[in-house]
Amino acid sequence: MTFLISDAQLTIETVEQLIKNNTPIALSDTAKAKIQKCRDYLNDKMEQSADPVYGINTGFGSLCNTSISKQDLGILQKNLVMSHACGVGEQVPQEIVKLMLLLKIQGLSYGHSGVQLATVERLIYFYNNDILPVVYQQGSLGASGDLAPLAHLALPILGLGEVDYKGERRDTASVYQELGVEALSLQSKEGLALLNGTQFMSAYGVYILMKMNTYKDLTDLIAAASIDAYDGRLNPFNDNVNLVRSQPGQIITARNIRRFLEGSEIIQRPKKHVQDPYSFRCVPQVHGASKDMIEYCKTVFTNEINSVTDNPTVFPDEDEIVSAGNFHGQPLAMAFDSLSLAIAELASISERRTYKLIGGERGLPAYLVANPGLNSGFMIPQYTAASIISQNKQLATPCVVDTLDSSNGQEDHVSMGANGATKTYRILMNLEKVMGIELMNAMQALDLRSPAKSSSHIEALKADFRKEVAYVQNDVVMYQLMQKSIQFIQKFQWS
Repeated sequence: MTFLISDAQLTIETVEQLIKNNTPIALSDTAKAKIQKCRDYLNDKMEQSADPVYGINTGFGSLCNTSISKQDLGILQKNLVMSHACGVGEQVPQEIVKLMLLLKIQGLSYGHSGVQLATVERLIYFYNNDILPVVYQQGSLGASGDLAPLAHLALPILGLGEVDYKGERRDTASVYQELGVEALSLQSKEGLALLNGTQFMSAYGVYILMKMNTYKDLTDLIAAASIDAYDGRLNPFNDNVNLVRSQPGQIITARNIRRFLEGSEIIQRPKKHVQDPYSFRCVPQVHGASKDMIEYCKTVFTNEINSVTDNPTVFPDEDEIVSAGNFHGQPLAMAFDSLSLAIAELASISERRTYKLIGGERGLPAYLVANPGLNSGFMIPQYTAASIISQNKQLATPCVVDTLDSSNGQEDHVSMGANGATKTYRILMNLEKVMGIELMNAMQALDLRSPAKSSSHIEALKADFRKEVAYVQNDVVMYQLMQKSIQFIQKFQWS
């Protein structure tokens, strides 16, 4: 079934299903009419008036007062795309590029950008056929739009640049020749509409939030396994003590932990200790705060992906073209800094639980292995987790406060939200690694408590995990088990 791009609000969950199911998309009739109406209005406006309109018949940035003749308006837009394709660094993952295409299509569909219908249809052709432009991670200041990465996204429309197609990175021209497709010529304002916008930042944000839809509760499940493996107490997760704090994420987390531990033999047996360390006892407070921040960020990004973020903005019904600042990534930049902290803290407390599990406490052997001394066991995976946590602390430094002057002073405050996007993505990947290491340790510790059983939830998790990662009797090459454990996290799906 084809998904129709329309005025209906996109949600993170809708986008996730579109990507997961590889659903083709198309413009609704309403969207087509809006795009065409705006283009017709702009053509008429340019024909009837010689007044300067930023980026349409003027230069860009600090060149905004330079007039461009009517016969050069198309050349102006092509030159813009070519000259702004200045990305460097690592290639943006293909799944995020596909999100960029989807979100750019959605933003242009509202009929306030002045693009040709054919231009939007070409982006849809790329999306539906997995012709994914090669985009680079570095180059955007997160204001005046994600100029450099979106220029790379737009180059293939002109038959330029490179694309990933059928598992190969190729020149767009050769793919066009193979498919019998002609490059498009841009009309007035189109290059600016394609380059102005926040779709690089937005795509990263949506991707990260899609992942966190799974991980925010998976961290609770792994924490529950560690609590049982450490012979922890259940009463910090009682409803009464968490309800009096009134923090929504805390209440949800405590209920998750109780649900995941329901029926466990280990959690129900008498305890010699009065309380547990914070990394176990305060899971509702720490995980819950991250959940609440993730929910806030989800609201910000949901608003953004249903917005018009290019400039200038065209209002045919009001006969007005407004040069403003909807391309400025400040809302996203601040959300990324918050989101990076929320994810980093989930990783931080996970590493602390790993540290406690290998300490030789509560009936567990040191480093969770027979004959410690002869065997180092799980000593060094914790070192790895600690190294990752240290890197997260550095990555979590706010980006939004680091504005720099650009375009000869015309663009004198920028959000740096693109750097916020890529650093949050790295923190997300680090969370996967730290979660994988904790899961390895928790499963090893639970096996050491056999024949005592944990809950049905955790025993089922352990059974699935053991299909991928073996119990460690004596020292083995550990990085291979760690990689398998991380892959288990990355592939995890709730049944």
